[in-house]
Amino acid sequence: MDWAIIGVYLVLVLIGWISIYAATHTSEPGSLISWGSRAGKQFVWILTSIGLAGIILYIIPPRLFEIGSLPFYLFVLGLLVLVIFVSSDVKGSHSWFNLGPIRFQPAEISKISTSLLLSYVMSQQGFKITRLKDFLLAVAIIGVPMLVIIAESETGSALVYVGFIFVLYREGLSGWWLGVIGLIILLFVGTLTWGAFWSILVMTALLVLCNIVVGNNPERLLRLILGSAFVVLMAHVPALMDWLHSLVQARLDWMSTRVWVPAVDEDYHYFWSFVLKIQPIHILLFFSALAFPVLLYRALVGKKRFLLITLGVYLAGVIMVFSTDYIFQNVLQPHQRGRIEVLLGLREDPAGLGYNVTQSKIAIGSGGLFGKGFLHGTQTTFGFVPEQATDFIFCTIGEEWGFAGCLVVILLYTFLIARLIIDAERCRGKFTRIYGYCVASCIFMQLFINVGMTIGLMPVIGIPLPLLSYGGSSLWAFTILIFIFLALYRDEKKYF
Repeated sequence: MDWAIIGVYLVLVLIGWISIYAATHTSEPGSLISWGSRAGKQFVWILTSIGLAGIILYIIPPRLFEIGSLPFYLFVLGLLVLVIFVSSDVKGSHSWFNLGPIRFQPAEISKISTSLLLSYVMSQQGFKITRLKDFLLAVAIIGVPMLVIIAESETGSALVYVGFIFVLYREGLSGWWLGVIGLIILLFVGTLTWGAFWSILVMTALLVLCNIVVGNNPERLLRLILGSAFVVLMAHVPALMDWLHSLVQARLDWMSTRVWVPAVDEDYHYFWSFVLKIQPIHILLFFSALAFPVLLYRALVGKKRFLLITLGVYLAGVIMVFSTDYIFQNVLQPHQRGRIEVLLGLREDPAGLGYNVTQSKIAIGSGGLFGKGFLHGTQTTFGFVPEQATDFIFCTIGEEWGFAGCLVVILLYTFLIARLIIDAERCRGKFTRIYGYCVASCIFMQLFINVGMTIGLMPVIGIPLPLLSYGGSSLWAFTILIFIFLALYRDEKKYF
């Protein structure tokens, strides 16, 4: 048994319990174990979680987690679909089952079922992530519950699934896929912030750089010269177009002051009006369209696989850029659009959509180096930060325990994730190793999103901090995730 993981788990749970009490002690008077407060309810969830951990470690045969992965996955997927139709609206989301005094969110449990089935499928004899059929199967296992969760309007929970890309990477997926995902995020944010022209130009520069890095010596210099020249010239197009448009507009204004000659001036006016409509993005796409067939021909004739992939990525990137506005306006919910606009500085709304993050940053910043002390945080005590016991629990730690407390918590998470990966690499069985990476990826993604959200680096999307935030579904889910791995890690030698 890896008691270090169990120890860190218990410490994080204890920190979360105390922080929940600190965040709610003024609005919900009572002791740490009073059922009338959220701290008391969390204490019950902690006790039941420890009971679940014991059942997983000492009662359930570890082999059952492997052979039962498919039925469990299908059962949880059914719950994810069912909750859309039978649940009530909770802050725009249809993702909670109401079972009397208890609410249950199947999206939390789906991380477990997806991790188990993905581990089972990828550990089968002959599975190769580089084979298209196997790759699509792995993507389907991850993507189906992710899409259903998005349909529940639980975007935050769905984003956690992006972390499974690290599992695929460990099992042989090309590292370029990580770059593609990063490029998609860059294009989405860049298009909203800078516009389509600069997003496509930045993508062009990155792809040119990638081709220079992987190219052989004879072609590397040529690619560097041609690619750099194209990017530099295109970067000056907006300024040149502004200058040209000012000249054309001045010419049209002058024409409006003289006697109109229909036979001559109509065509003249139409031409220069058309020139005014030409934007830098049109120039960039025009030259790209001229270069694309030439590069495609070179890639096919010379059997340059990476260049062919680059052209495919470029084409997909252009489509992504021009789809950004539609996705932003029609796929995202209004409150999600507003939060992204506030995050990117496209809208100032400190008293509205930006209120949570503003108050959270005030709380964390006011904590200083060592904090104000337990139960002495003013932002926390007077309830300035909404959802402070759940999504914004990290700012309670920041205000009351300061930078030192935040650092300790992040180091505990770092140790937990690192220990999971180290133990996974020690395993002889592929199933246990892959599952260990799944657990580490889920914890990392949720930690990254939640902490980034509380300090204003990520949009507010409503996602709990693993093991710390108030809530039974989240605590149970991460307890089960971690202790299934510990059971597999302890018993995996029996498989041989």
